[in-house]
Amino acid sequence: MTPRRTSQPPSPCAIGGLLELLTRPWTLHILWALSHNGPTRFGVLRKQVDGISSRVLTERLRTLEGAGFVFRHYEQTIPPAVTYGITEKMKDIEKVLAQLEGLARKWQGEGAIAAAGRGTPARMGADA
Repeated sequence: MTPRRTSQPPSPCAIGGLLELLTRPWTLHILWALSHNGPTRFGVLRKQVDGISSRVLTERLRTLEGAGFVFRHYEQTIPPAVTYGITEKMKDIEKVLAQLEGLARKWQGEGAIAAAGRGTPARMGADA
């Protein structure tokens, strides 16, 4: 019988946990779409994050909701309507995402993004 894995102790580096959360595949794409487009229903969000599966989107949204970055609003209609959006906590990260967008646009103008962007899972937004 193999011993159960225990969760890793928290990183002594203050940014370690945040980076671990944000650098998971699709996470920044989701946060960008929600911060850029406002509260969005699940199906629309899935279309905005081109290439993500429903299962992975659901998993990432649950993780982000647990971290306090995303809220989930459920309406008991037929069919049920579930809307996701960013929380006040996320607004702090939204500023960083805006700075990254500016840097991406600058580098894209220099041709660096086009070469580095090949093979990425999806574009971050329609006008990114």
